[in-house]
Amino acid sequence: MSRSSLDTDHSGLDALNARVRKDLELLCRPPANWVPPRHVKGQPVVDVVIIGGGMCGLVAAFALHSAGIRNVRIFDRNPTGYEGPWVNYARMETLRSPKQLTGPAYGIPSLTFRSWFTAQFGETEWDALDKIPRPMWMDYLRWYRAVLEIQVENDVNVDRILPEGDYLKLDLSGAGTNDAQVFARKVIMATGRDGTGHPNIPAFVDGLPKSAWAHSSEDIDFKALKGKRVAVVGVGASAVDNSAEALEAGAAEVRHLIRRKHMPTINKMMGIGSFGFTAAFPRLSDAWRWRFMHYSFLTQTPSPRGSTLRVSRHPNAYFHFGKGIDRIAHDGRELDIAMQDGSRLKTDFLILGTGFTVEPLARTELDGYADKILLWGDRYAAPAGLQHSELAKFPYLADDFAFQEREEGAAPWLSAIHCFNYGASVSLGKVSGDIPGISEGAAWLAREIAATLYREDVETHFAAMEAYDKPELLGDEWTEAPLPGEELDEPALKTGSDAR
Repeated sequence: MSRSSLDTDHSGLDALNARVRKDLELLCRPPANWVPPRHVKGQPVVDVVIIGGGMCGLVAAFALHSAGIRNVRIFDRNPTGYEGPWVNYARMETLRSPKQLTGPAYGIPSLTFRSWFTAQFGETEWDALDKIPRPMWMDYLRWYRAVLEIQVENDVNVDRILPEGDYLKLDLSGAGTNDAQVFARKVIMATGRDGTGHPNIPAFVDGLPKSAWAHSSEDIDFKALKGKRVAVVGVGASAVDNSAEALEAGAAEVRHLIRRKHMPTINKMMGIGSFGFTAAFPRLSDAWRWRFMHYSFLTQTPSPRGSTLRVSRHPNAYFHFGKGIDRIAHDGRELDIAMQDGSRLKTDFLILGTGFTVEPLARTELDGYADKILLWGDRYAAPAGLQHSELAKFPYLADDFAFQEREEGAAPWLSAIHCFNYGASVSLGKVSGDIPGISEGAAWLAREIAATLYREDVETHFAAMEAYDKPELLGDEWTEAPLPGEELDEPALKTGSDAR
């Protein structure tokens, strides 16, 4: 089902918008800002800067606003309406998540995807809907941003984050940039799947002409693959989605080269998802957290059934298991792929469905001190049989999603940078990117940031309490009386303004 096949009821959406506004009014959201303003070098300091205006950035902003933290700016490198992967490099037809999950609604029924969908297309179409079409999810997020009046500054790159006294200085660039630099107390990296790393590019493509291969996260000209032989490395969701795109564009053949001996079929994390898991995971021992994530990595999340069928329905699609790649040569015309088992394959184009790697050192925003970030490999020595080089590169985060120092005192400002993206999953669970737990993660993040901001300004808040002088009782609410047999030595309290 695509949005174009449905009749949109614009009056229904107008009514939903009014309902959202009423719900927010009833919940007293957002409250007034309570964070005292600060300035540095004659410039106002932003309380929280959010890097990324996609789903994570939007719900983080709404959570902060709902907590009375209003001095927030959001920067996104993409044009307006194109934040996140949904209409950029994501190529699945539908989302994997069940349609009824509440996602970034933050506990407000009128903000759910279901409310947005049924307001326009009705309950009958909702019942008929199987999975959420990917472009429709992006339309929902665009509406979410608009109805909540979340301001995102688009076409803005955050080039570097540097310590500047008590603050963080962010160097900005891009067509949408109004300030070359801004100062912030806290920074949230809501930067998505590659938020603390980069696309995973295997060494076997080193030296190959870039015209002969692409990573699944890149802008691929699928029309140019018509009549071509294509090899796809991997069988995860992104690999399968890109395979389907190539087949539908008319590729002569698409062959999946899969290192595993068998197709992953069970989403293990789906089987244990619960509020208990979300709440307990950060409180588990390092050994248990590592064990859960290691098993998830080992078993691998399978591609969705619909996505896999989208590929296999083509007679010129092939799945080859036990085909780890040893090396690849290019003779100027075609690729010659040598497998680890001795077999070979000649093809015209290679797509890497190899996902992303977590590697803080690769983030240019953290250039100059990324090596000072505490990693899981620094903190936890996995026992025999449970070692995993990728897991070891994940940052070992504090309870508020903040980076921690590898060496105490070497980079104390790291505690002001919060990793609200895929990089947080080993430390804190699936609450900073996946639809099921995103609202819980945002609430948790906002609460921790609010607590930190308040502690940092505690003297100011105490002084405000001392200076507060608005009476609730004016003095005319009572009359002082003596006990039996006693007389008052002083006249009764005066009323009105004199009572103060």
